Amino acid sequence: MLNHTKKIKGIYEEIQKNLFYMIPEKWDKLYLYSSVIDLDNGEKKGELYFYYIPKGILKKKPVNVYEIPNKFNLDENEYLKLVKLLYDKIKMLREEFRKSETGKLWSNITITIQNMKFRVEYDYEDLENCEFNSYERHIIWRYEYLGIGLEQVNKKDKEILNRYLLGAKTLSKKETYESGIYIRDVENKIAYNTDEYENGSSKKEDDEEENNKVNVRKNQLLLSEEQIKQYEERKNQK
Repeated sequence: MLNHTKKIKGIYEEIQKNLFYMIPEKWDKLYLYSSVIDLDNGEKKGELYFYYIPKGILKKKPVNVYEIPNKFNLDENEYLKLVKLLYDKIKMLREEFRKSETGKLWSNITITIQNMKFRVEYDYEDLENCEFNSYERHIIWRYEYLGIGLEQVNKKDKEILNRYLLGAKTLSKKETYESGIYIRDVENKIAYNTDEYENGSSKKEDDEEENNKVNVRKNQLLLSEEQIKQYEERKNQK
């Protein structure tokens, strides 16, 4: 059983504060995925992404964290620094578990926040030897947690889901932790252009596919700054 020390609960609170701070509109639900893999040289690699469901009477599409700068006219580089800080908190959380646990260390987590409940699902899957690569796991995760199914994805992603749904499911060990929200009504101080958002989305429909490509690439935290720069230059030339 996971040992939730006072230090670990404190990191939960810091993660919650970061998330509340990073979303510049009211929302109902949030789903976060993050992985941390130890390399032989002592370094770590992994990824982080989260989606939230905007508050409203009508059913709304999940918003990807990497869409937020464009959607709300934020400085993208500054916002990505906040994403990195959030990922640093995830790595810190894992190190605390390393200190307090004697068994196998978790490889990835899914955090859910809804109805003032904070839930963490810890997964011990061997990501280095997984049947699916990082991109494919992202598509499968969206299917499992966001309900983005076959009828909502492109041909490539549909093939991934079919392979997942028709294949043998490997049951990895998972443990969960749930509690009430430690913090409430965090003031969001991120500056964003509300006029542009309220008068219509700043992202055109025909740009969605292109933006989704950069979203998938930017959630890979191992990407170098040069790789991101090259991608942005190609996008701006179109």
